[in-house]
Amino acid sequence: MKQSAKLTFLVLLFVLCACESKKKVVFKTFSEKIDSVFSIVPDFSGVVLLAKKGELLYHNSFGFRNFETKAKVDTASIFELASVSKQFTATIIMLLKDDEKLQYDDPVEKYLPNLPYPNITIRQLLTHTSGLPDYQAIMDQRWDKRKVANNDDILEYLKKFHPSKSFEPGEKYEYSNTGYVLLASIAEKASGKDFIEMCRERIFQPLGMTSTNIRTLPEKVAIENFALGHIFVKQKNRYVRADSFPSSNYAIWLGNRKGPGRISSTTSDLLKWDQALYTDKVLSQKSLMDAFEPMRLTNDSISFYGFGWDIKTDKNGGKIVLHTGDNPGYKTEIIRHLGENKTLIILCNNAHEKFEDLVKALNAILENE
Repeated sequence: MKQSAKLTFLVLLFVLCACESKKKVVFKTFSEKIDSVFSIVPDFSGVVLLAKKGELLYHNSFGFRNFETKAKVDTASIFELASVSKQFTATIIMLLKDDEKLQYDDPVEKYLPNLPYPNITIRQLLTHTSGLPDYQAIMDQRWDKRKVANNDDILEYLKKFHPSKSFEPGEKYEYSNTGYVLLASIAEKASGKDFIEMCRERIFQPLGMTSTNIRTLPEKVAIENFALGHIFVKQKNRYVRADSFPSSNYAIWLGNRKGPGRISSTTSDLLKWDQALYTDKVLSQKSLMDAFEPMRLTNDSISFYGFGWDIKTDKNGGKIVLHTGDNPGYKTEIIRHLGENKTLIILCNNAHEKFEDLVKALNAILENE
């Protein structure tokens, strides 16, 4: 039986078990349910955390920080979050809105003049409905990769080469890293402060997220417990560091960008973040409601992406907010069941091909807990 088929079977098995009489106990503990999922993907590398009302149900590590040295991952290992970072960028924008430094329906040109894409609002950047082109494509074609690009460089290349927009603002949803680059730059213009410092001062430090930061490459190298990204190479029949592939080089020559990614963290720190979002520690609950609301498009249809969060419902109709991340060698995800205060966090540093199946299986178990 193929692994994907086995995982699908396990999902069904767990759901059925939850509906069975308590006399028919298949697993002695919750941890055994989770361990049984990972028993059929023994090469998974990463950390998995499941919690209910902030209390750990399961927290375990697998695999290696470095497959060459066999240094093991532990639950305190630090991973690239990739696009899971976007929820923090959105939060900075929401904080600045609360500070009356900006408004969601302000035009982008109010803060970033001469950008050749008029009539786009901050709200449309937040919800991926701006129609902006992919900045990475034009940078890949034109940028001198011996240098490391930052947000100002990206903005300059968008102005200079003016790649065509994908659609008129507000017409539809299209995931846009470009939009989140612009959001970080807008945050700096509106506040007069560095985006990275704002993340540290207004989110990471107040919440005691001591392992979380936006780090340079040398800073990451200096961290012994940093989990390196790996990719499986069939010809070699082993996992190889992702940064040894030319296709991963963009993470280096775009290494100073802010907004769409670059935060690195741990599962424990992300649980602190998750639980803080049920309080007013960072944002008021009133302000946070905006982040979890779908976006109405110009054709009156609905896009289910809020401010840095995908919006879904669970089997009982309860609201779920989540986000995935994908960087060379990494796959990450956080899922939050808002009504029941249940959390799934999975950080993977070998971009496992069964990652999505694992997430589905784990979330099915969590829903029935």
